[in-house]
Amino acid sequence: MTTEATGTTGRGRSPVTELRVVRPQDWDAWYDTLLLAFGGVDESDEERALWKGLTPCERSLGAWDADEMVGTAGAFDFRLTVPGGASVPAAGVTMVGVTATHRRRGVLTSMMRRQLDDVRAWGEPLAVLTASEAAIYGRFGYGAATFGLSAEIDTGRVRLSVPEGTDDVRLRYADPVGVLDRCEAVYARTVPRRPGMLARRPGWERLAVLDPESERGGASPLQCVVAERDGEPVGYARFRVRPEWTDTGHNGQVVVQELAAVEPAAEAALWRFLFGIDLTTSLTVRGRPLDEAWQHLVSDVRRCRLRVRDGLFVRLVDVGAALEARTYQAPVDVVVEVEDHFCPWNAGRWRLSGDTKGASCAPTADAADLAVTVRELGAAYLGGVSLASLAAAGRVRELRAGALAQASLAFGSSVAPWLPHGF
Repeated sequence: MTTEATGTTGRGRSPVTELRVVRPQDWDAWYDTLLLAFGGVDESDEERALWKGLTPCERSLGAWDADEMVGTAGAFDFRLTVPGGASVPAAGVTMVGVTATHRRRGVLTSMMRRQLDDVRAWGEPLAVLTASEAAIYGRFGYGAATFGLSAEIDTGRVRLSVPEGTDDVRLRYADPVGVLDRCEAVYARTVPRRPGMLARRPGWERLAVLDPESERGGASPLQCVVAERDGEPVGYARFRVRPEWTDTGHNGQVVVQELAAVEPAAEAALWRFLFGIDLTTSLTVRGRPLDEAWQHLVSDVRRCRLRVRDGLFVRLVDVGAALEARTYQAPVDVVVEVEDHFCPWNAGRWRLSGDTKGASCAPTADAADLAVTVRELGAAYLGGVSLASLAAAGRVRELRAGALAQASLAFGSSVAPWLPHGF
């Protein structure tokens, strides 16, 4: 579920009466409060039951004003792939909301303060979230670290040129639920390959095949095609088809929900299939990796109507542990002066030394080479946002000549970081 918060600090602020860890018997009231903060639209019984099963109550907070619950915040227990392929513990901040009656009273700030203290106590060096309102979380140290590519492709005019070996991949329709385990095995193989990906805990795979009619928007029930090589799955695509007819004939749309593959030929075979579904003339995809290969297979990228949007926001809860958890694509040895008003234990100078094999990061009294806020460190952490571009925007200061170029190169990633699904 995407995260949201309507509470902010400002005039008329009064303290929240109490923050409490959510008890299992409080979950329904807690979730109703969240839905109210998001507009009060009910969800299907199936969707509600699934989120109830996934919610770790012991990691969730409710804000109470006397006997009224007015705010919610949760933190899933995730592992996040970072540059170098390590899987790092990360708190997946989610289900954050404040009722409209309690805006601008410090509710959000109090929950964010308590939550980051908890994450630190749990020993998790990172907190991550997706934001329905991107402007909210920067003041709490979260920086936009991944971006997703969306497209509206005119498949009536755009053609694909596929790589050698594509014809050797066999595609077959399959029941999305019936092949869930096989598809999940494919997904698991892709997780270590790209920063920003989440290792799915048991139960999370069910979200991918949740198919309430209210979410289809006039399209078909969820469909699935599996790509196989020598009888083994090497990719899959989940999608819907929205039929449409005009006076001149068919004008249907393919809506891609998810696509994953462990080899280029299988990936190309799946895209070619989606481009060629009968009675359709357009293909809609959302939140794909910025560097996905299909962009180089199409005959006319202009007719793909590409758009980019922020994905995962990253917050370094423990600067030293977080920077040590990843590797660096070029040797780096810099002293970084970190500004972090919200988590003061991170503030100060840190010496980062690392390369492709590993890294160390510890407090130091040496003169700083770079000055940066924790928000910018979060944005650059997964390698998709360069320190040089942040410096050009005035967000990073170079204090020693040459330090910026060295660090910016080292922090980069050979593949674009990507969040495969929300939470």
